[in-house]
Amino acid sequence: MTEILRLISISTFVLFTEDQILLSDCASSLAVQAYLRMCGLPVQIICKVNAEFMSPSGKIPFIHVGNQVVSELGPIVQFTKAKLYIQWCDDATAAEITRPRYSSPYSWPLCKILAYQKQWEVRRKINAIGWGGKSLEQVYEDVSQCCQALSQRLGTQPYFFNKQPTELDALVFGHLFTILTTRLTSTELAERVKSYSNLLSFCRRIEQTYFESS
Repeated sequence: MTEILRLISISTFVLFTEDQILLSDCASSLAVQAYLRMCGLPVQIICKVNAEFMSPSGKIPFIHVGNQVVSELGPIVQFTKAKLYIQWCDDATAAEITRPRYSSPYSWPLCKILAYQKQWEVRRKINAIGWGGKSLEQVYEDVSQCCQALSQRLGTQPYFFNKQPTELDALVFGHLFTILTTRLTSTELAERVKSYSNLLSFCRRIEQTYFESS
């Protein structure tokens, strides 16, 4: 299958600018890019202001392979929930970062309407999965537990299944690297990840191998 894909144009659609893209979308986009690069596949990154609305599932990123359109790359549940909570349910982050970024491509009053509509949708989803009553500290603790489990699974290996990277490595890299490099109102989320030196080395290894050399 990989050899066939090498002959097909693969386009990855993401949001337009760093000022627009959100933490969770950036993580997913990086995960997809990392995995395709690990497979040695040629990737064309296409930035679109309306990428979210072009996606068949409404999720970013999505890829166009031949005549097929595929969205998402199987989320890591805890990280995804935590990032959604911090982006939209933490009032300071929502006001200072998330709503301005999400609404940046649109003019007033559409920018305000779409941002608050999105926040309402995410908060409803957070309540539906039982996270509506969590405190920010409880969310940080969930992230710490997830990092601990990943750190123990990785151990001293270069990748989760020893010497060769897999889809899991791409997913974990996308989420961890985004947490480490995205500006938020607090550095607490990044500090939780930095507590695990093998995860930091893991992120740096993939960045150097698959991004800095391209």
